[in-house]
Amino acid sequence: MPAGNDHTRLRLCFGTQGSSLPQTLGVELPPRRDFLKTTPRLLPFAAASWTKILFSLLFLAPCLALAQETQPLRVAIVGLEHGHVEGFLSALPQHADVQLVGIADADAALFAKYQKKFSLPETLAYKSEANMIERTHPQAVLVYTSIGEHRHAIEIAAQYGVSVMVEKPLTISLADALAIRETARHYKIHVLVNYETTWYASNKSAYDDVEQGRLGPIRRVVVHDGHEGPKEIGVPPEFLGWLTDPAQNGEGALYDFGCYGVDLMTWLMHGETPLTVTAVVTHDKPEIYPRVDDDSTIVLTYPHAQAVIMGSWDWPFARKDMEVYGATGYAITVGPDKVRLRLPHEREEQLITAPPLEGPQQNSLSYLSAVLRGQLQPKGDLTALDTNVIVMQILDAARESARTGKTVQLNRIGE
Repeated sequence: MPAGNDHTRLRLCFGTQGSSLPQTLGVELPPRRDFLKTTPRLLPFAAASWTKILFSLLFLAPCLALAQETQPLRVAIVGLEHGHVEGFLSALPQHADVQLVGIADADAALFAKYQKKFSLPETLAYKSEANMIERTHPQAVLVYTSIGEHRHAIEIAAQYGVSVMVEKPLTISLADALAIRETARHYKIHVLVNYETTWYASNKSAYDDVEQGRLGPIRRVVVHDGHEGPKEIGVPPEFLGWLTDPAQNGEGALYDFGCYGVDLMTWLMHGETPLTVTAVVTHDKPEIYPRVDDDSTIVLTYPHAQAVIMGSWDWPFARKDMEVYGATGYAITVGPDKVRLRLPHEREEQLITAPPLEGPQQNSLSYLSAVLRGQLQPKGDLTALDTNVIVMQILDAARESARTGKTVQLNRIGE
């Protein structure tokens, strides 16, 4: 393949002037069915002609692969009732490598709301996921339904061989998580889970400190994730409706915010299943959230480590941070990009700026694109399906522990 930038390489691949390729390759092919009917007319060609054609096809193969890599990633949205869809639509203009080709939601008023705010063309609107996929042929769907609808949306996309990224958590139960894993394997698709905290450079910095042995073996991790409450911060009514429905959200703050810390701890522990799960939930605002908890604490025990994960809708301010205590040092994240760090033999901690995330690790869309283009294998990280099946095992056990008041013992899930 000739050297040079992508633009030069594409021109060499598909330019017409000065090309030594057979002219037949530049002729517009008839529709597929007609083309199949006319294929036998190629049979009388001389062997030399076949040699030219085969050589040309071999030459074009890397060019076609390059063209595919340089084309925008075609994505579609399923559901608009998850408020995080607004973040995606806001960020989309900064991603020239991503093309939105469809939005499936039966609520016309909800589409009109986002259409007005983001100047979306009417042609993007579809009433059903299946119809949208059949007409627009996305490479991936981004699911912004209630958590309880994730499994259904994934199963529809899988039948078309389309990969899926859902908002956290993966689903509402371990049974659903295992069914999703089986679906992904059967249809050979990727299922990924998007957490805001995955794209925090501070979390990656703390993880790297552990991996490099700078803190010693992990002894305790404490994670805080929460805010004043979904109603208090003014989430849209279609979002609030399912957030406060245990059948659609799994639980309240236990699932909504507890999932962040469980995901981070599973990542830090390289997918190790905890020995026990103990959870306590409270209902401090029953007049606002009568059907779900609004504050939660999950305690995970491992052979030589412990995690305390707090998720809340009751805090005076929003926060997302993590404290990692090793045998010889600690790292405490402060927002998306700062870390309070104290290493062995240091008399005081220091506040550092975490190195920025690079390449596909910078944000969810870059990550998704790298996975679908075969540049990144999602395994064992914060977004990967294998990690998030374990997350659901822990959340399922936490819900049961909170219900019964008893500690739940876990065993590793089989492959």
